[in-house]
Amino acid sequence: MLNLTPIPAFNDNYIWAICDPENPDAGVVVVDPGIAEAVKQWLDEHQKTLSAILITHHHQDHTGGALELQQQNDYCPIYGPANSPFEGITQPLTDGDLIYVLNSGFEVKTIPGHTLDHISYFSPTDHLLLCGDTLFMAGCGRLFEGTAEQMQAAMDYFASLPDDTSVYPAHEYTLSNLAFAHAVEPENNDIRIMTEKCRSLREQNLPTLPSRIGIEKAINPFMRTAEMSVIHTVYGHTGEHPETPAETLALLREWKNNF
Repeated sequence: MLNLTPIPAFNDNYIWAICDPENPDAGVVVVDPGIAEAVKQWLDEHQKTLSAILITHHHQDHTGGALELQQQNDYCPIYGPANSPFEGITQPLTDGDLIYVLNSGFEVKTIPGHTLDHISYFSPTDHLLLCGDTLFMAGCGRLFEGTAEQMQAAMDYFASLPDDTSVYPAHEYTLSNLAFAHAVEPENNDIRIMTEKCRSLREQNLPTLPSRIGIEKAINPFMRTAEMSVIHTVYGHTGEHPETPAETLALLREWKNNF
């Protein structure tokens, strides 16, 4: 099984470093390296070499260090969305592609919403999902370029994955997301339990991630847009009655933007 380690960057980013403990000479794969120095320091401390870079979308805090790292590591491949504005991608990917890194297969899924070029990487054998800024613990990304319908389709895809899939988002947004989730479903005991657990982790300066798909289906309002408890609260807060899950998500996202 692969090991994933968060490399903190900026205020709340995590650059995930992926290693195969059974094959230490295979190098390290990093996900969304927004800054090169943090990765370089981690590689030096652990006496590792970089073998590949995975990009989920083009935002600078996810791509800013990629080219520098590539140049410092024998021009290793940079995987990423084929339609990305980021021009450093050497291995362009589209929906349904399958890539192999560190001897593990990852299924590529296009999940526009946060950005139009956003993709995710899912490993069915290692039961892990690299989801960038689309899915967070108890939350989802802002709709900068895409639509609520596209984000709902992404949530539906995530919900279709096995419940034991580990979820690796790119930001530590958990406590603020859980506060919003509690406002949406104040009677949801799973949210209360997870809030207590994650508050304790952050008090120790530990990451709250990874999450799991099964957890998200229980606590994440953006994955619970068909639940009557969520729909009822949205109606009470906005005065609008959503007719579809995507309409619920749109109203939730606007509420969260100003929460």
